[in-house]
Amino acid sequence: MPITALVSHPSLPLSPAGEPADGFAGWAAGLVDTMGGPGAGLAIALENLFPPLPSEVILPLTGFAAGQGVIGLASALFWTTLGSVAGAMALYWIGALFGQRRMHALWARLPLVKVSDLERTERWFARHGTKAVFLGRMVPIFRSLVSVPAGVERMPTHVFLALTTLGSLVWNGVLVLAGYWLGERWDLVEGYVGVLSKAVLVLVLVALAAFLAVRLKGRGRTAGHSRGRAQHRRSS
Repeated sequence: MPITALVSHPSLPLSPAGEPADGFAGWAAGLVDTMGGPGAGLAIALENLFPPLPSEVILPLTGFAAGQGVIGLASALFWTTLGSVAGAMALYWIGALFGQRRMHALWARLPLVKVSDLERTERWFARHGTKAVFLGRMVPIFRSLVSVPAGVERMPTHVFLALTTLGSLVWNGVLVLAGYWLGERWDLVEGYVGVLSKAVLVLVLVALAAFLAVRLKGRGRTAGHSRGRAQHRRSS
């Protein structure tokens, strides 16, 4: 039976909670049915370019398809990893074309940030960029975004490719194998990864709020000192 039929079969609750059978899961299943492994790779490449597309649906669904004999397990791992690398390379070259000069020019126009913030980030990436790219491929949200600063900072292409391939293989392997082993319950993966994604998002928002609070407080103090000095000069 085609994977699309299994996903939409009324007696098999295979699509994620709230996901209609003909929605995203149905679209991904259709790609796998029509194109096999390359279809799964295409879906994952698009997921890298458009992070709102959920890898936690595509990858377990691909593993489920492998368990049903629609594609081979090795093919599922190969094509999804190739798709991840292709999407990441596209973002890498976008960052490389944008470049450091444009990044500094854009940064200088942003409110509440300093050039020293960007320079400090660049120094951090120079020291820890390899770990950031490798581990970032296994963190929701960051797994796509980490490719852009790697391009901006011109990380050597062969290093970026190797780290992205290894990190993607780990992430894809875990989710594809989970779908393969869970079978008709492959959609359980989406729930667990979804919790992780939400936790990462909350941490990012908390860190951003803390940064803005500190920066606004610092600006308030600087403005107060400036007014005080101006008043002192006028009175003297």
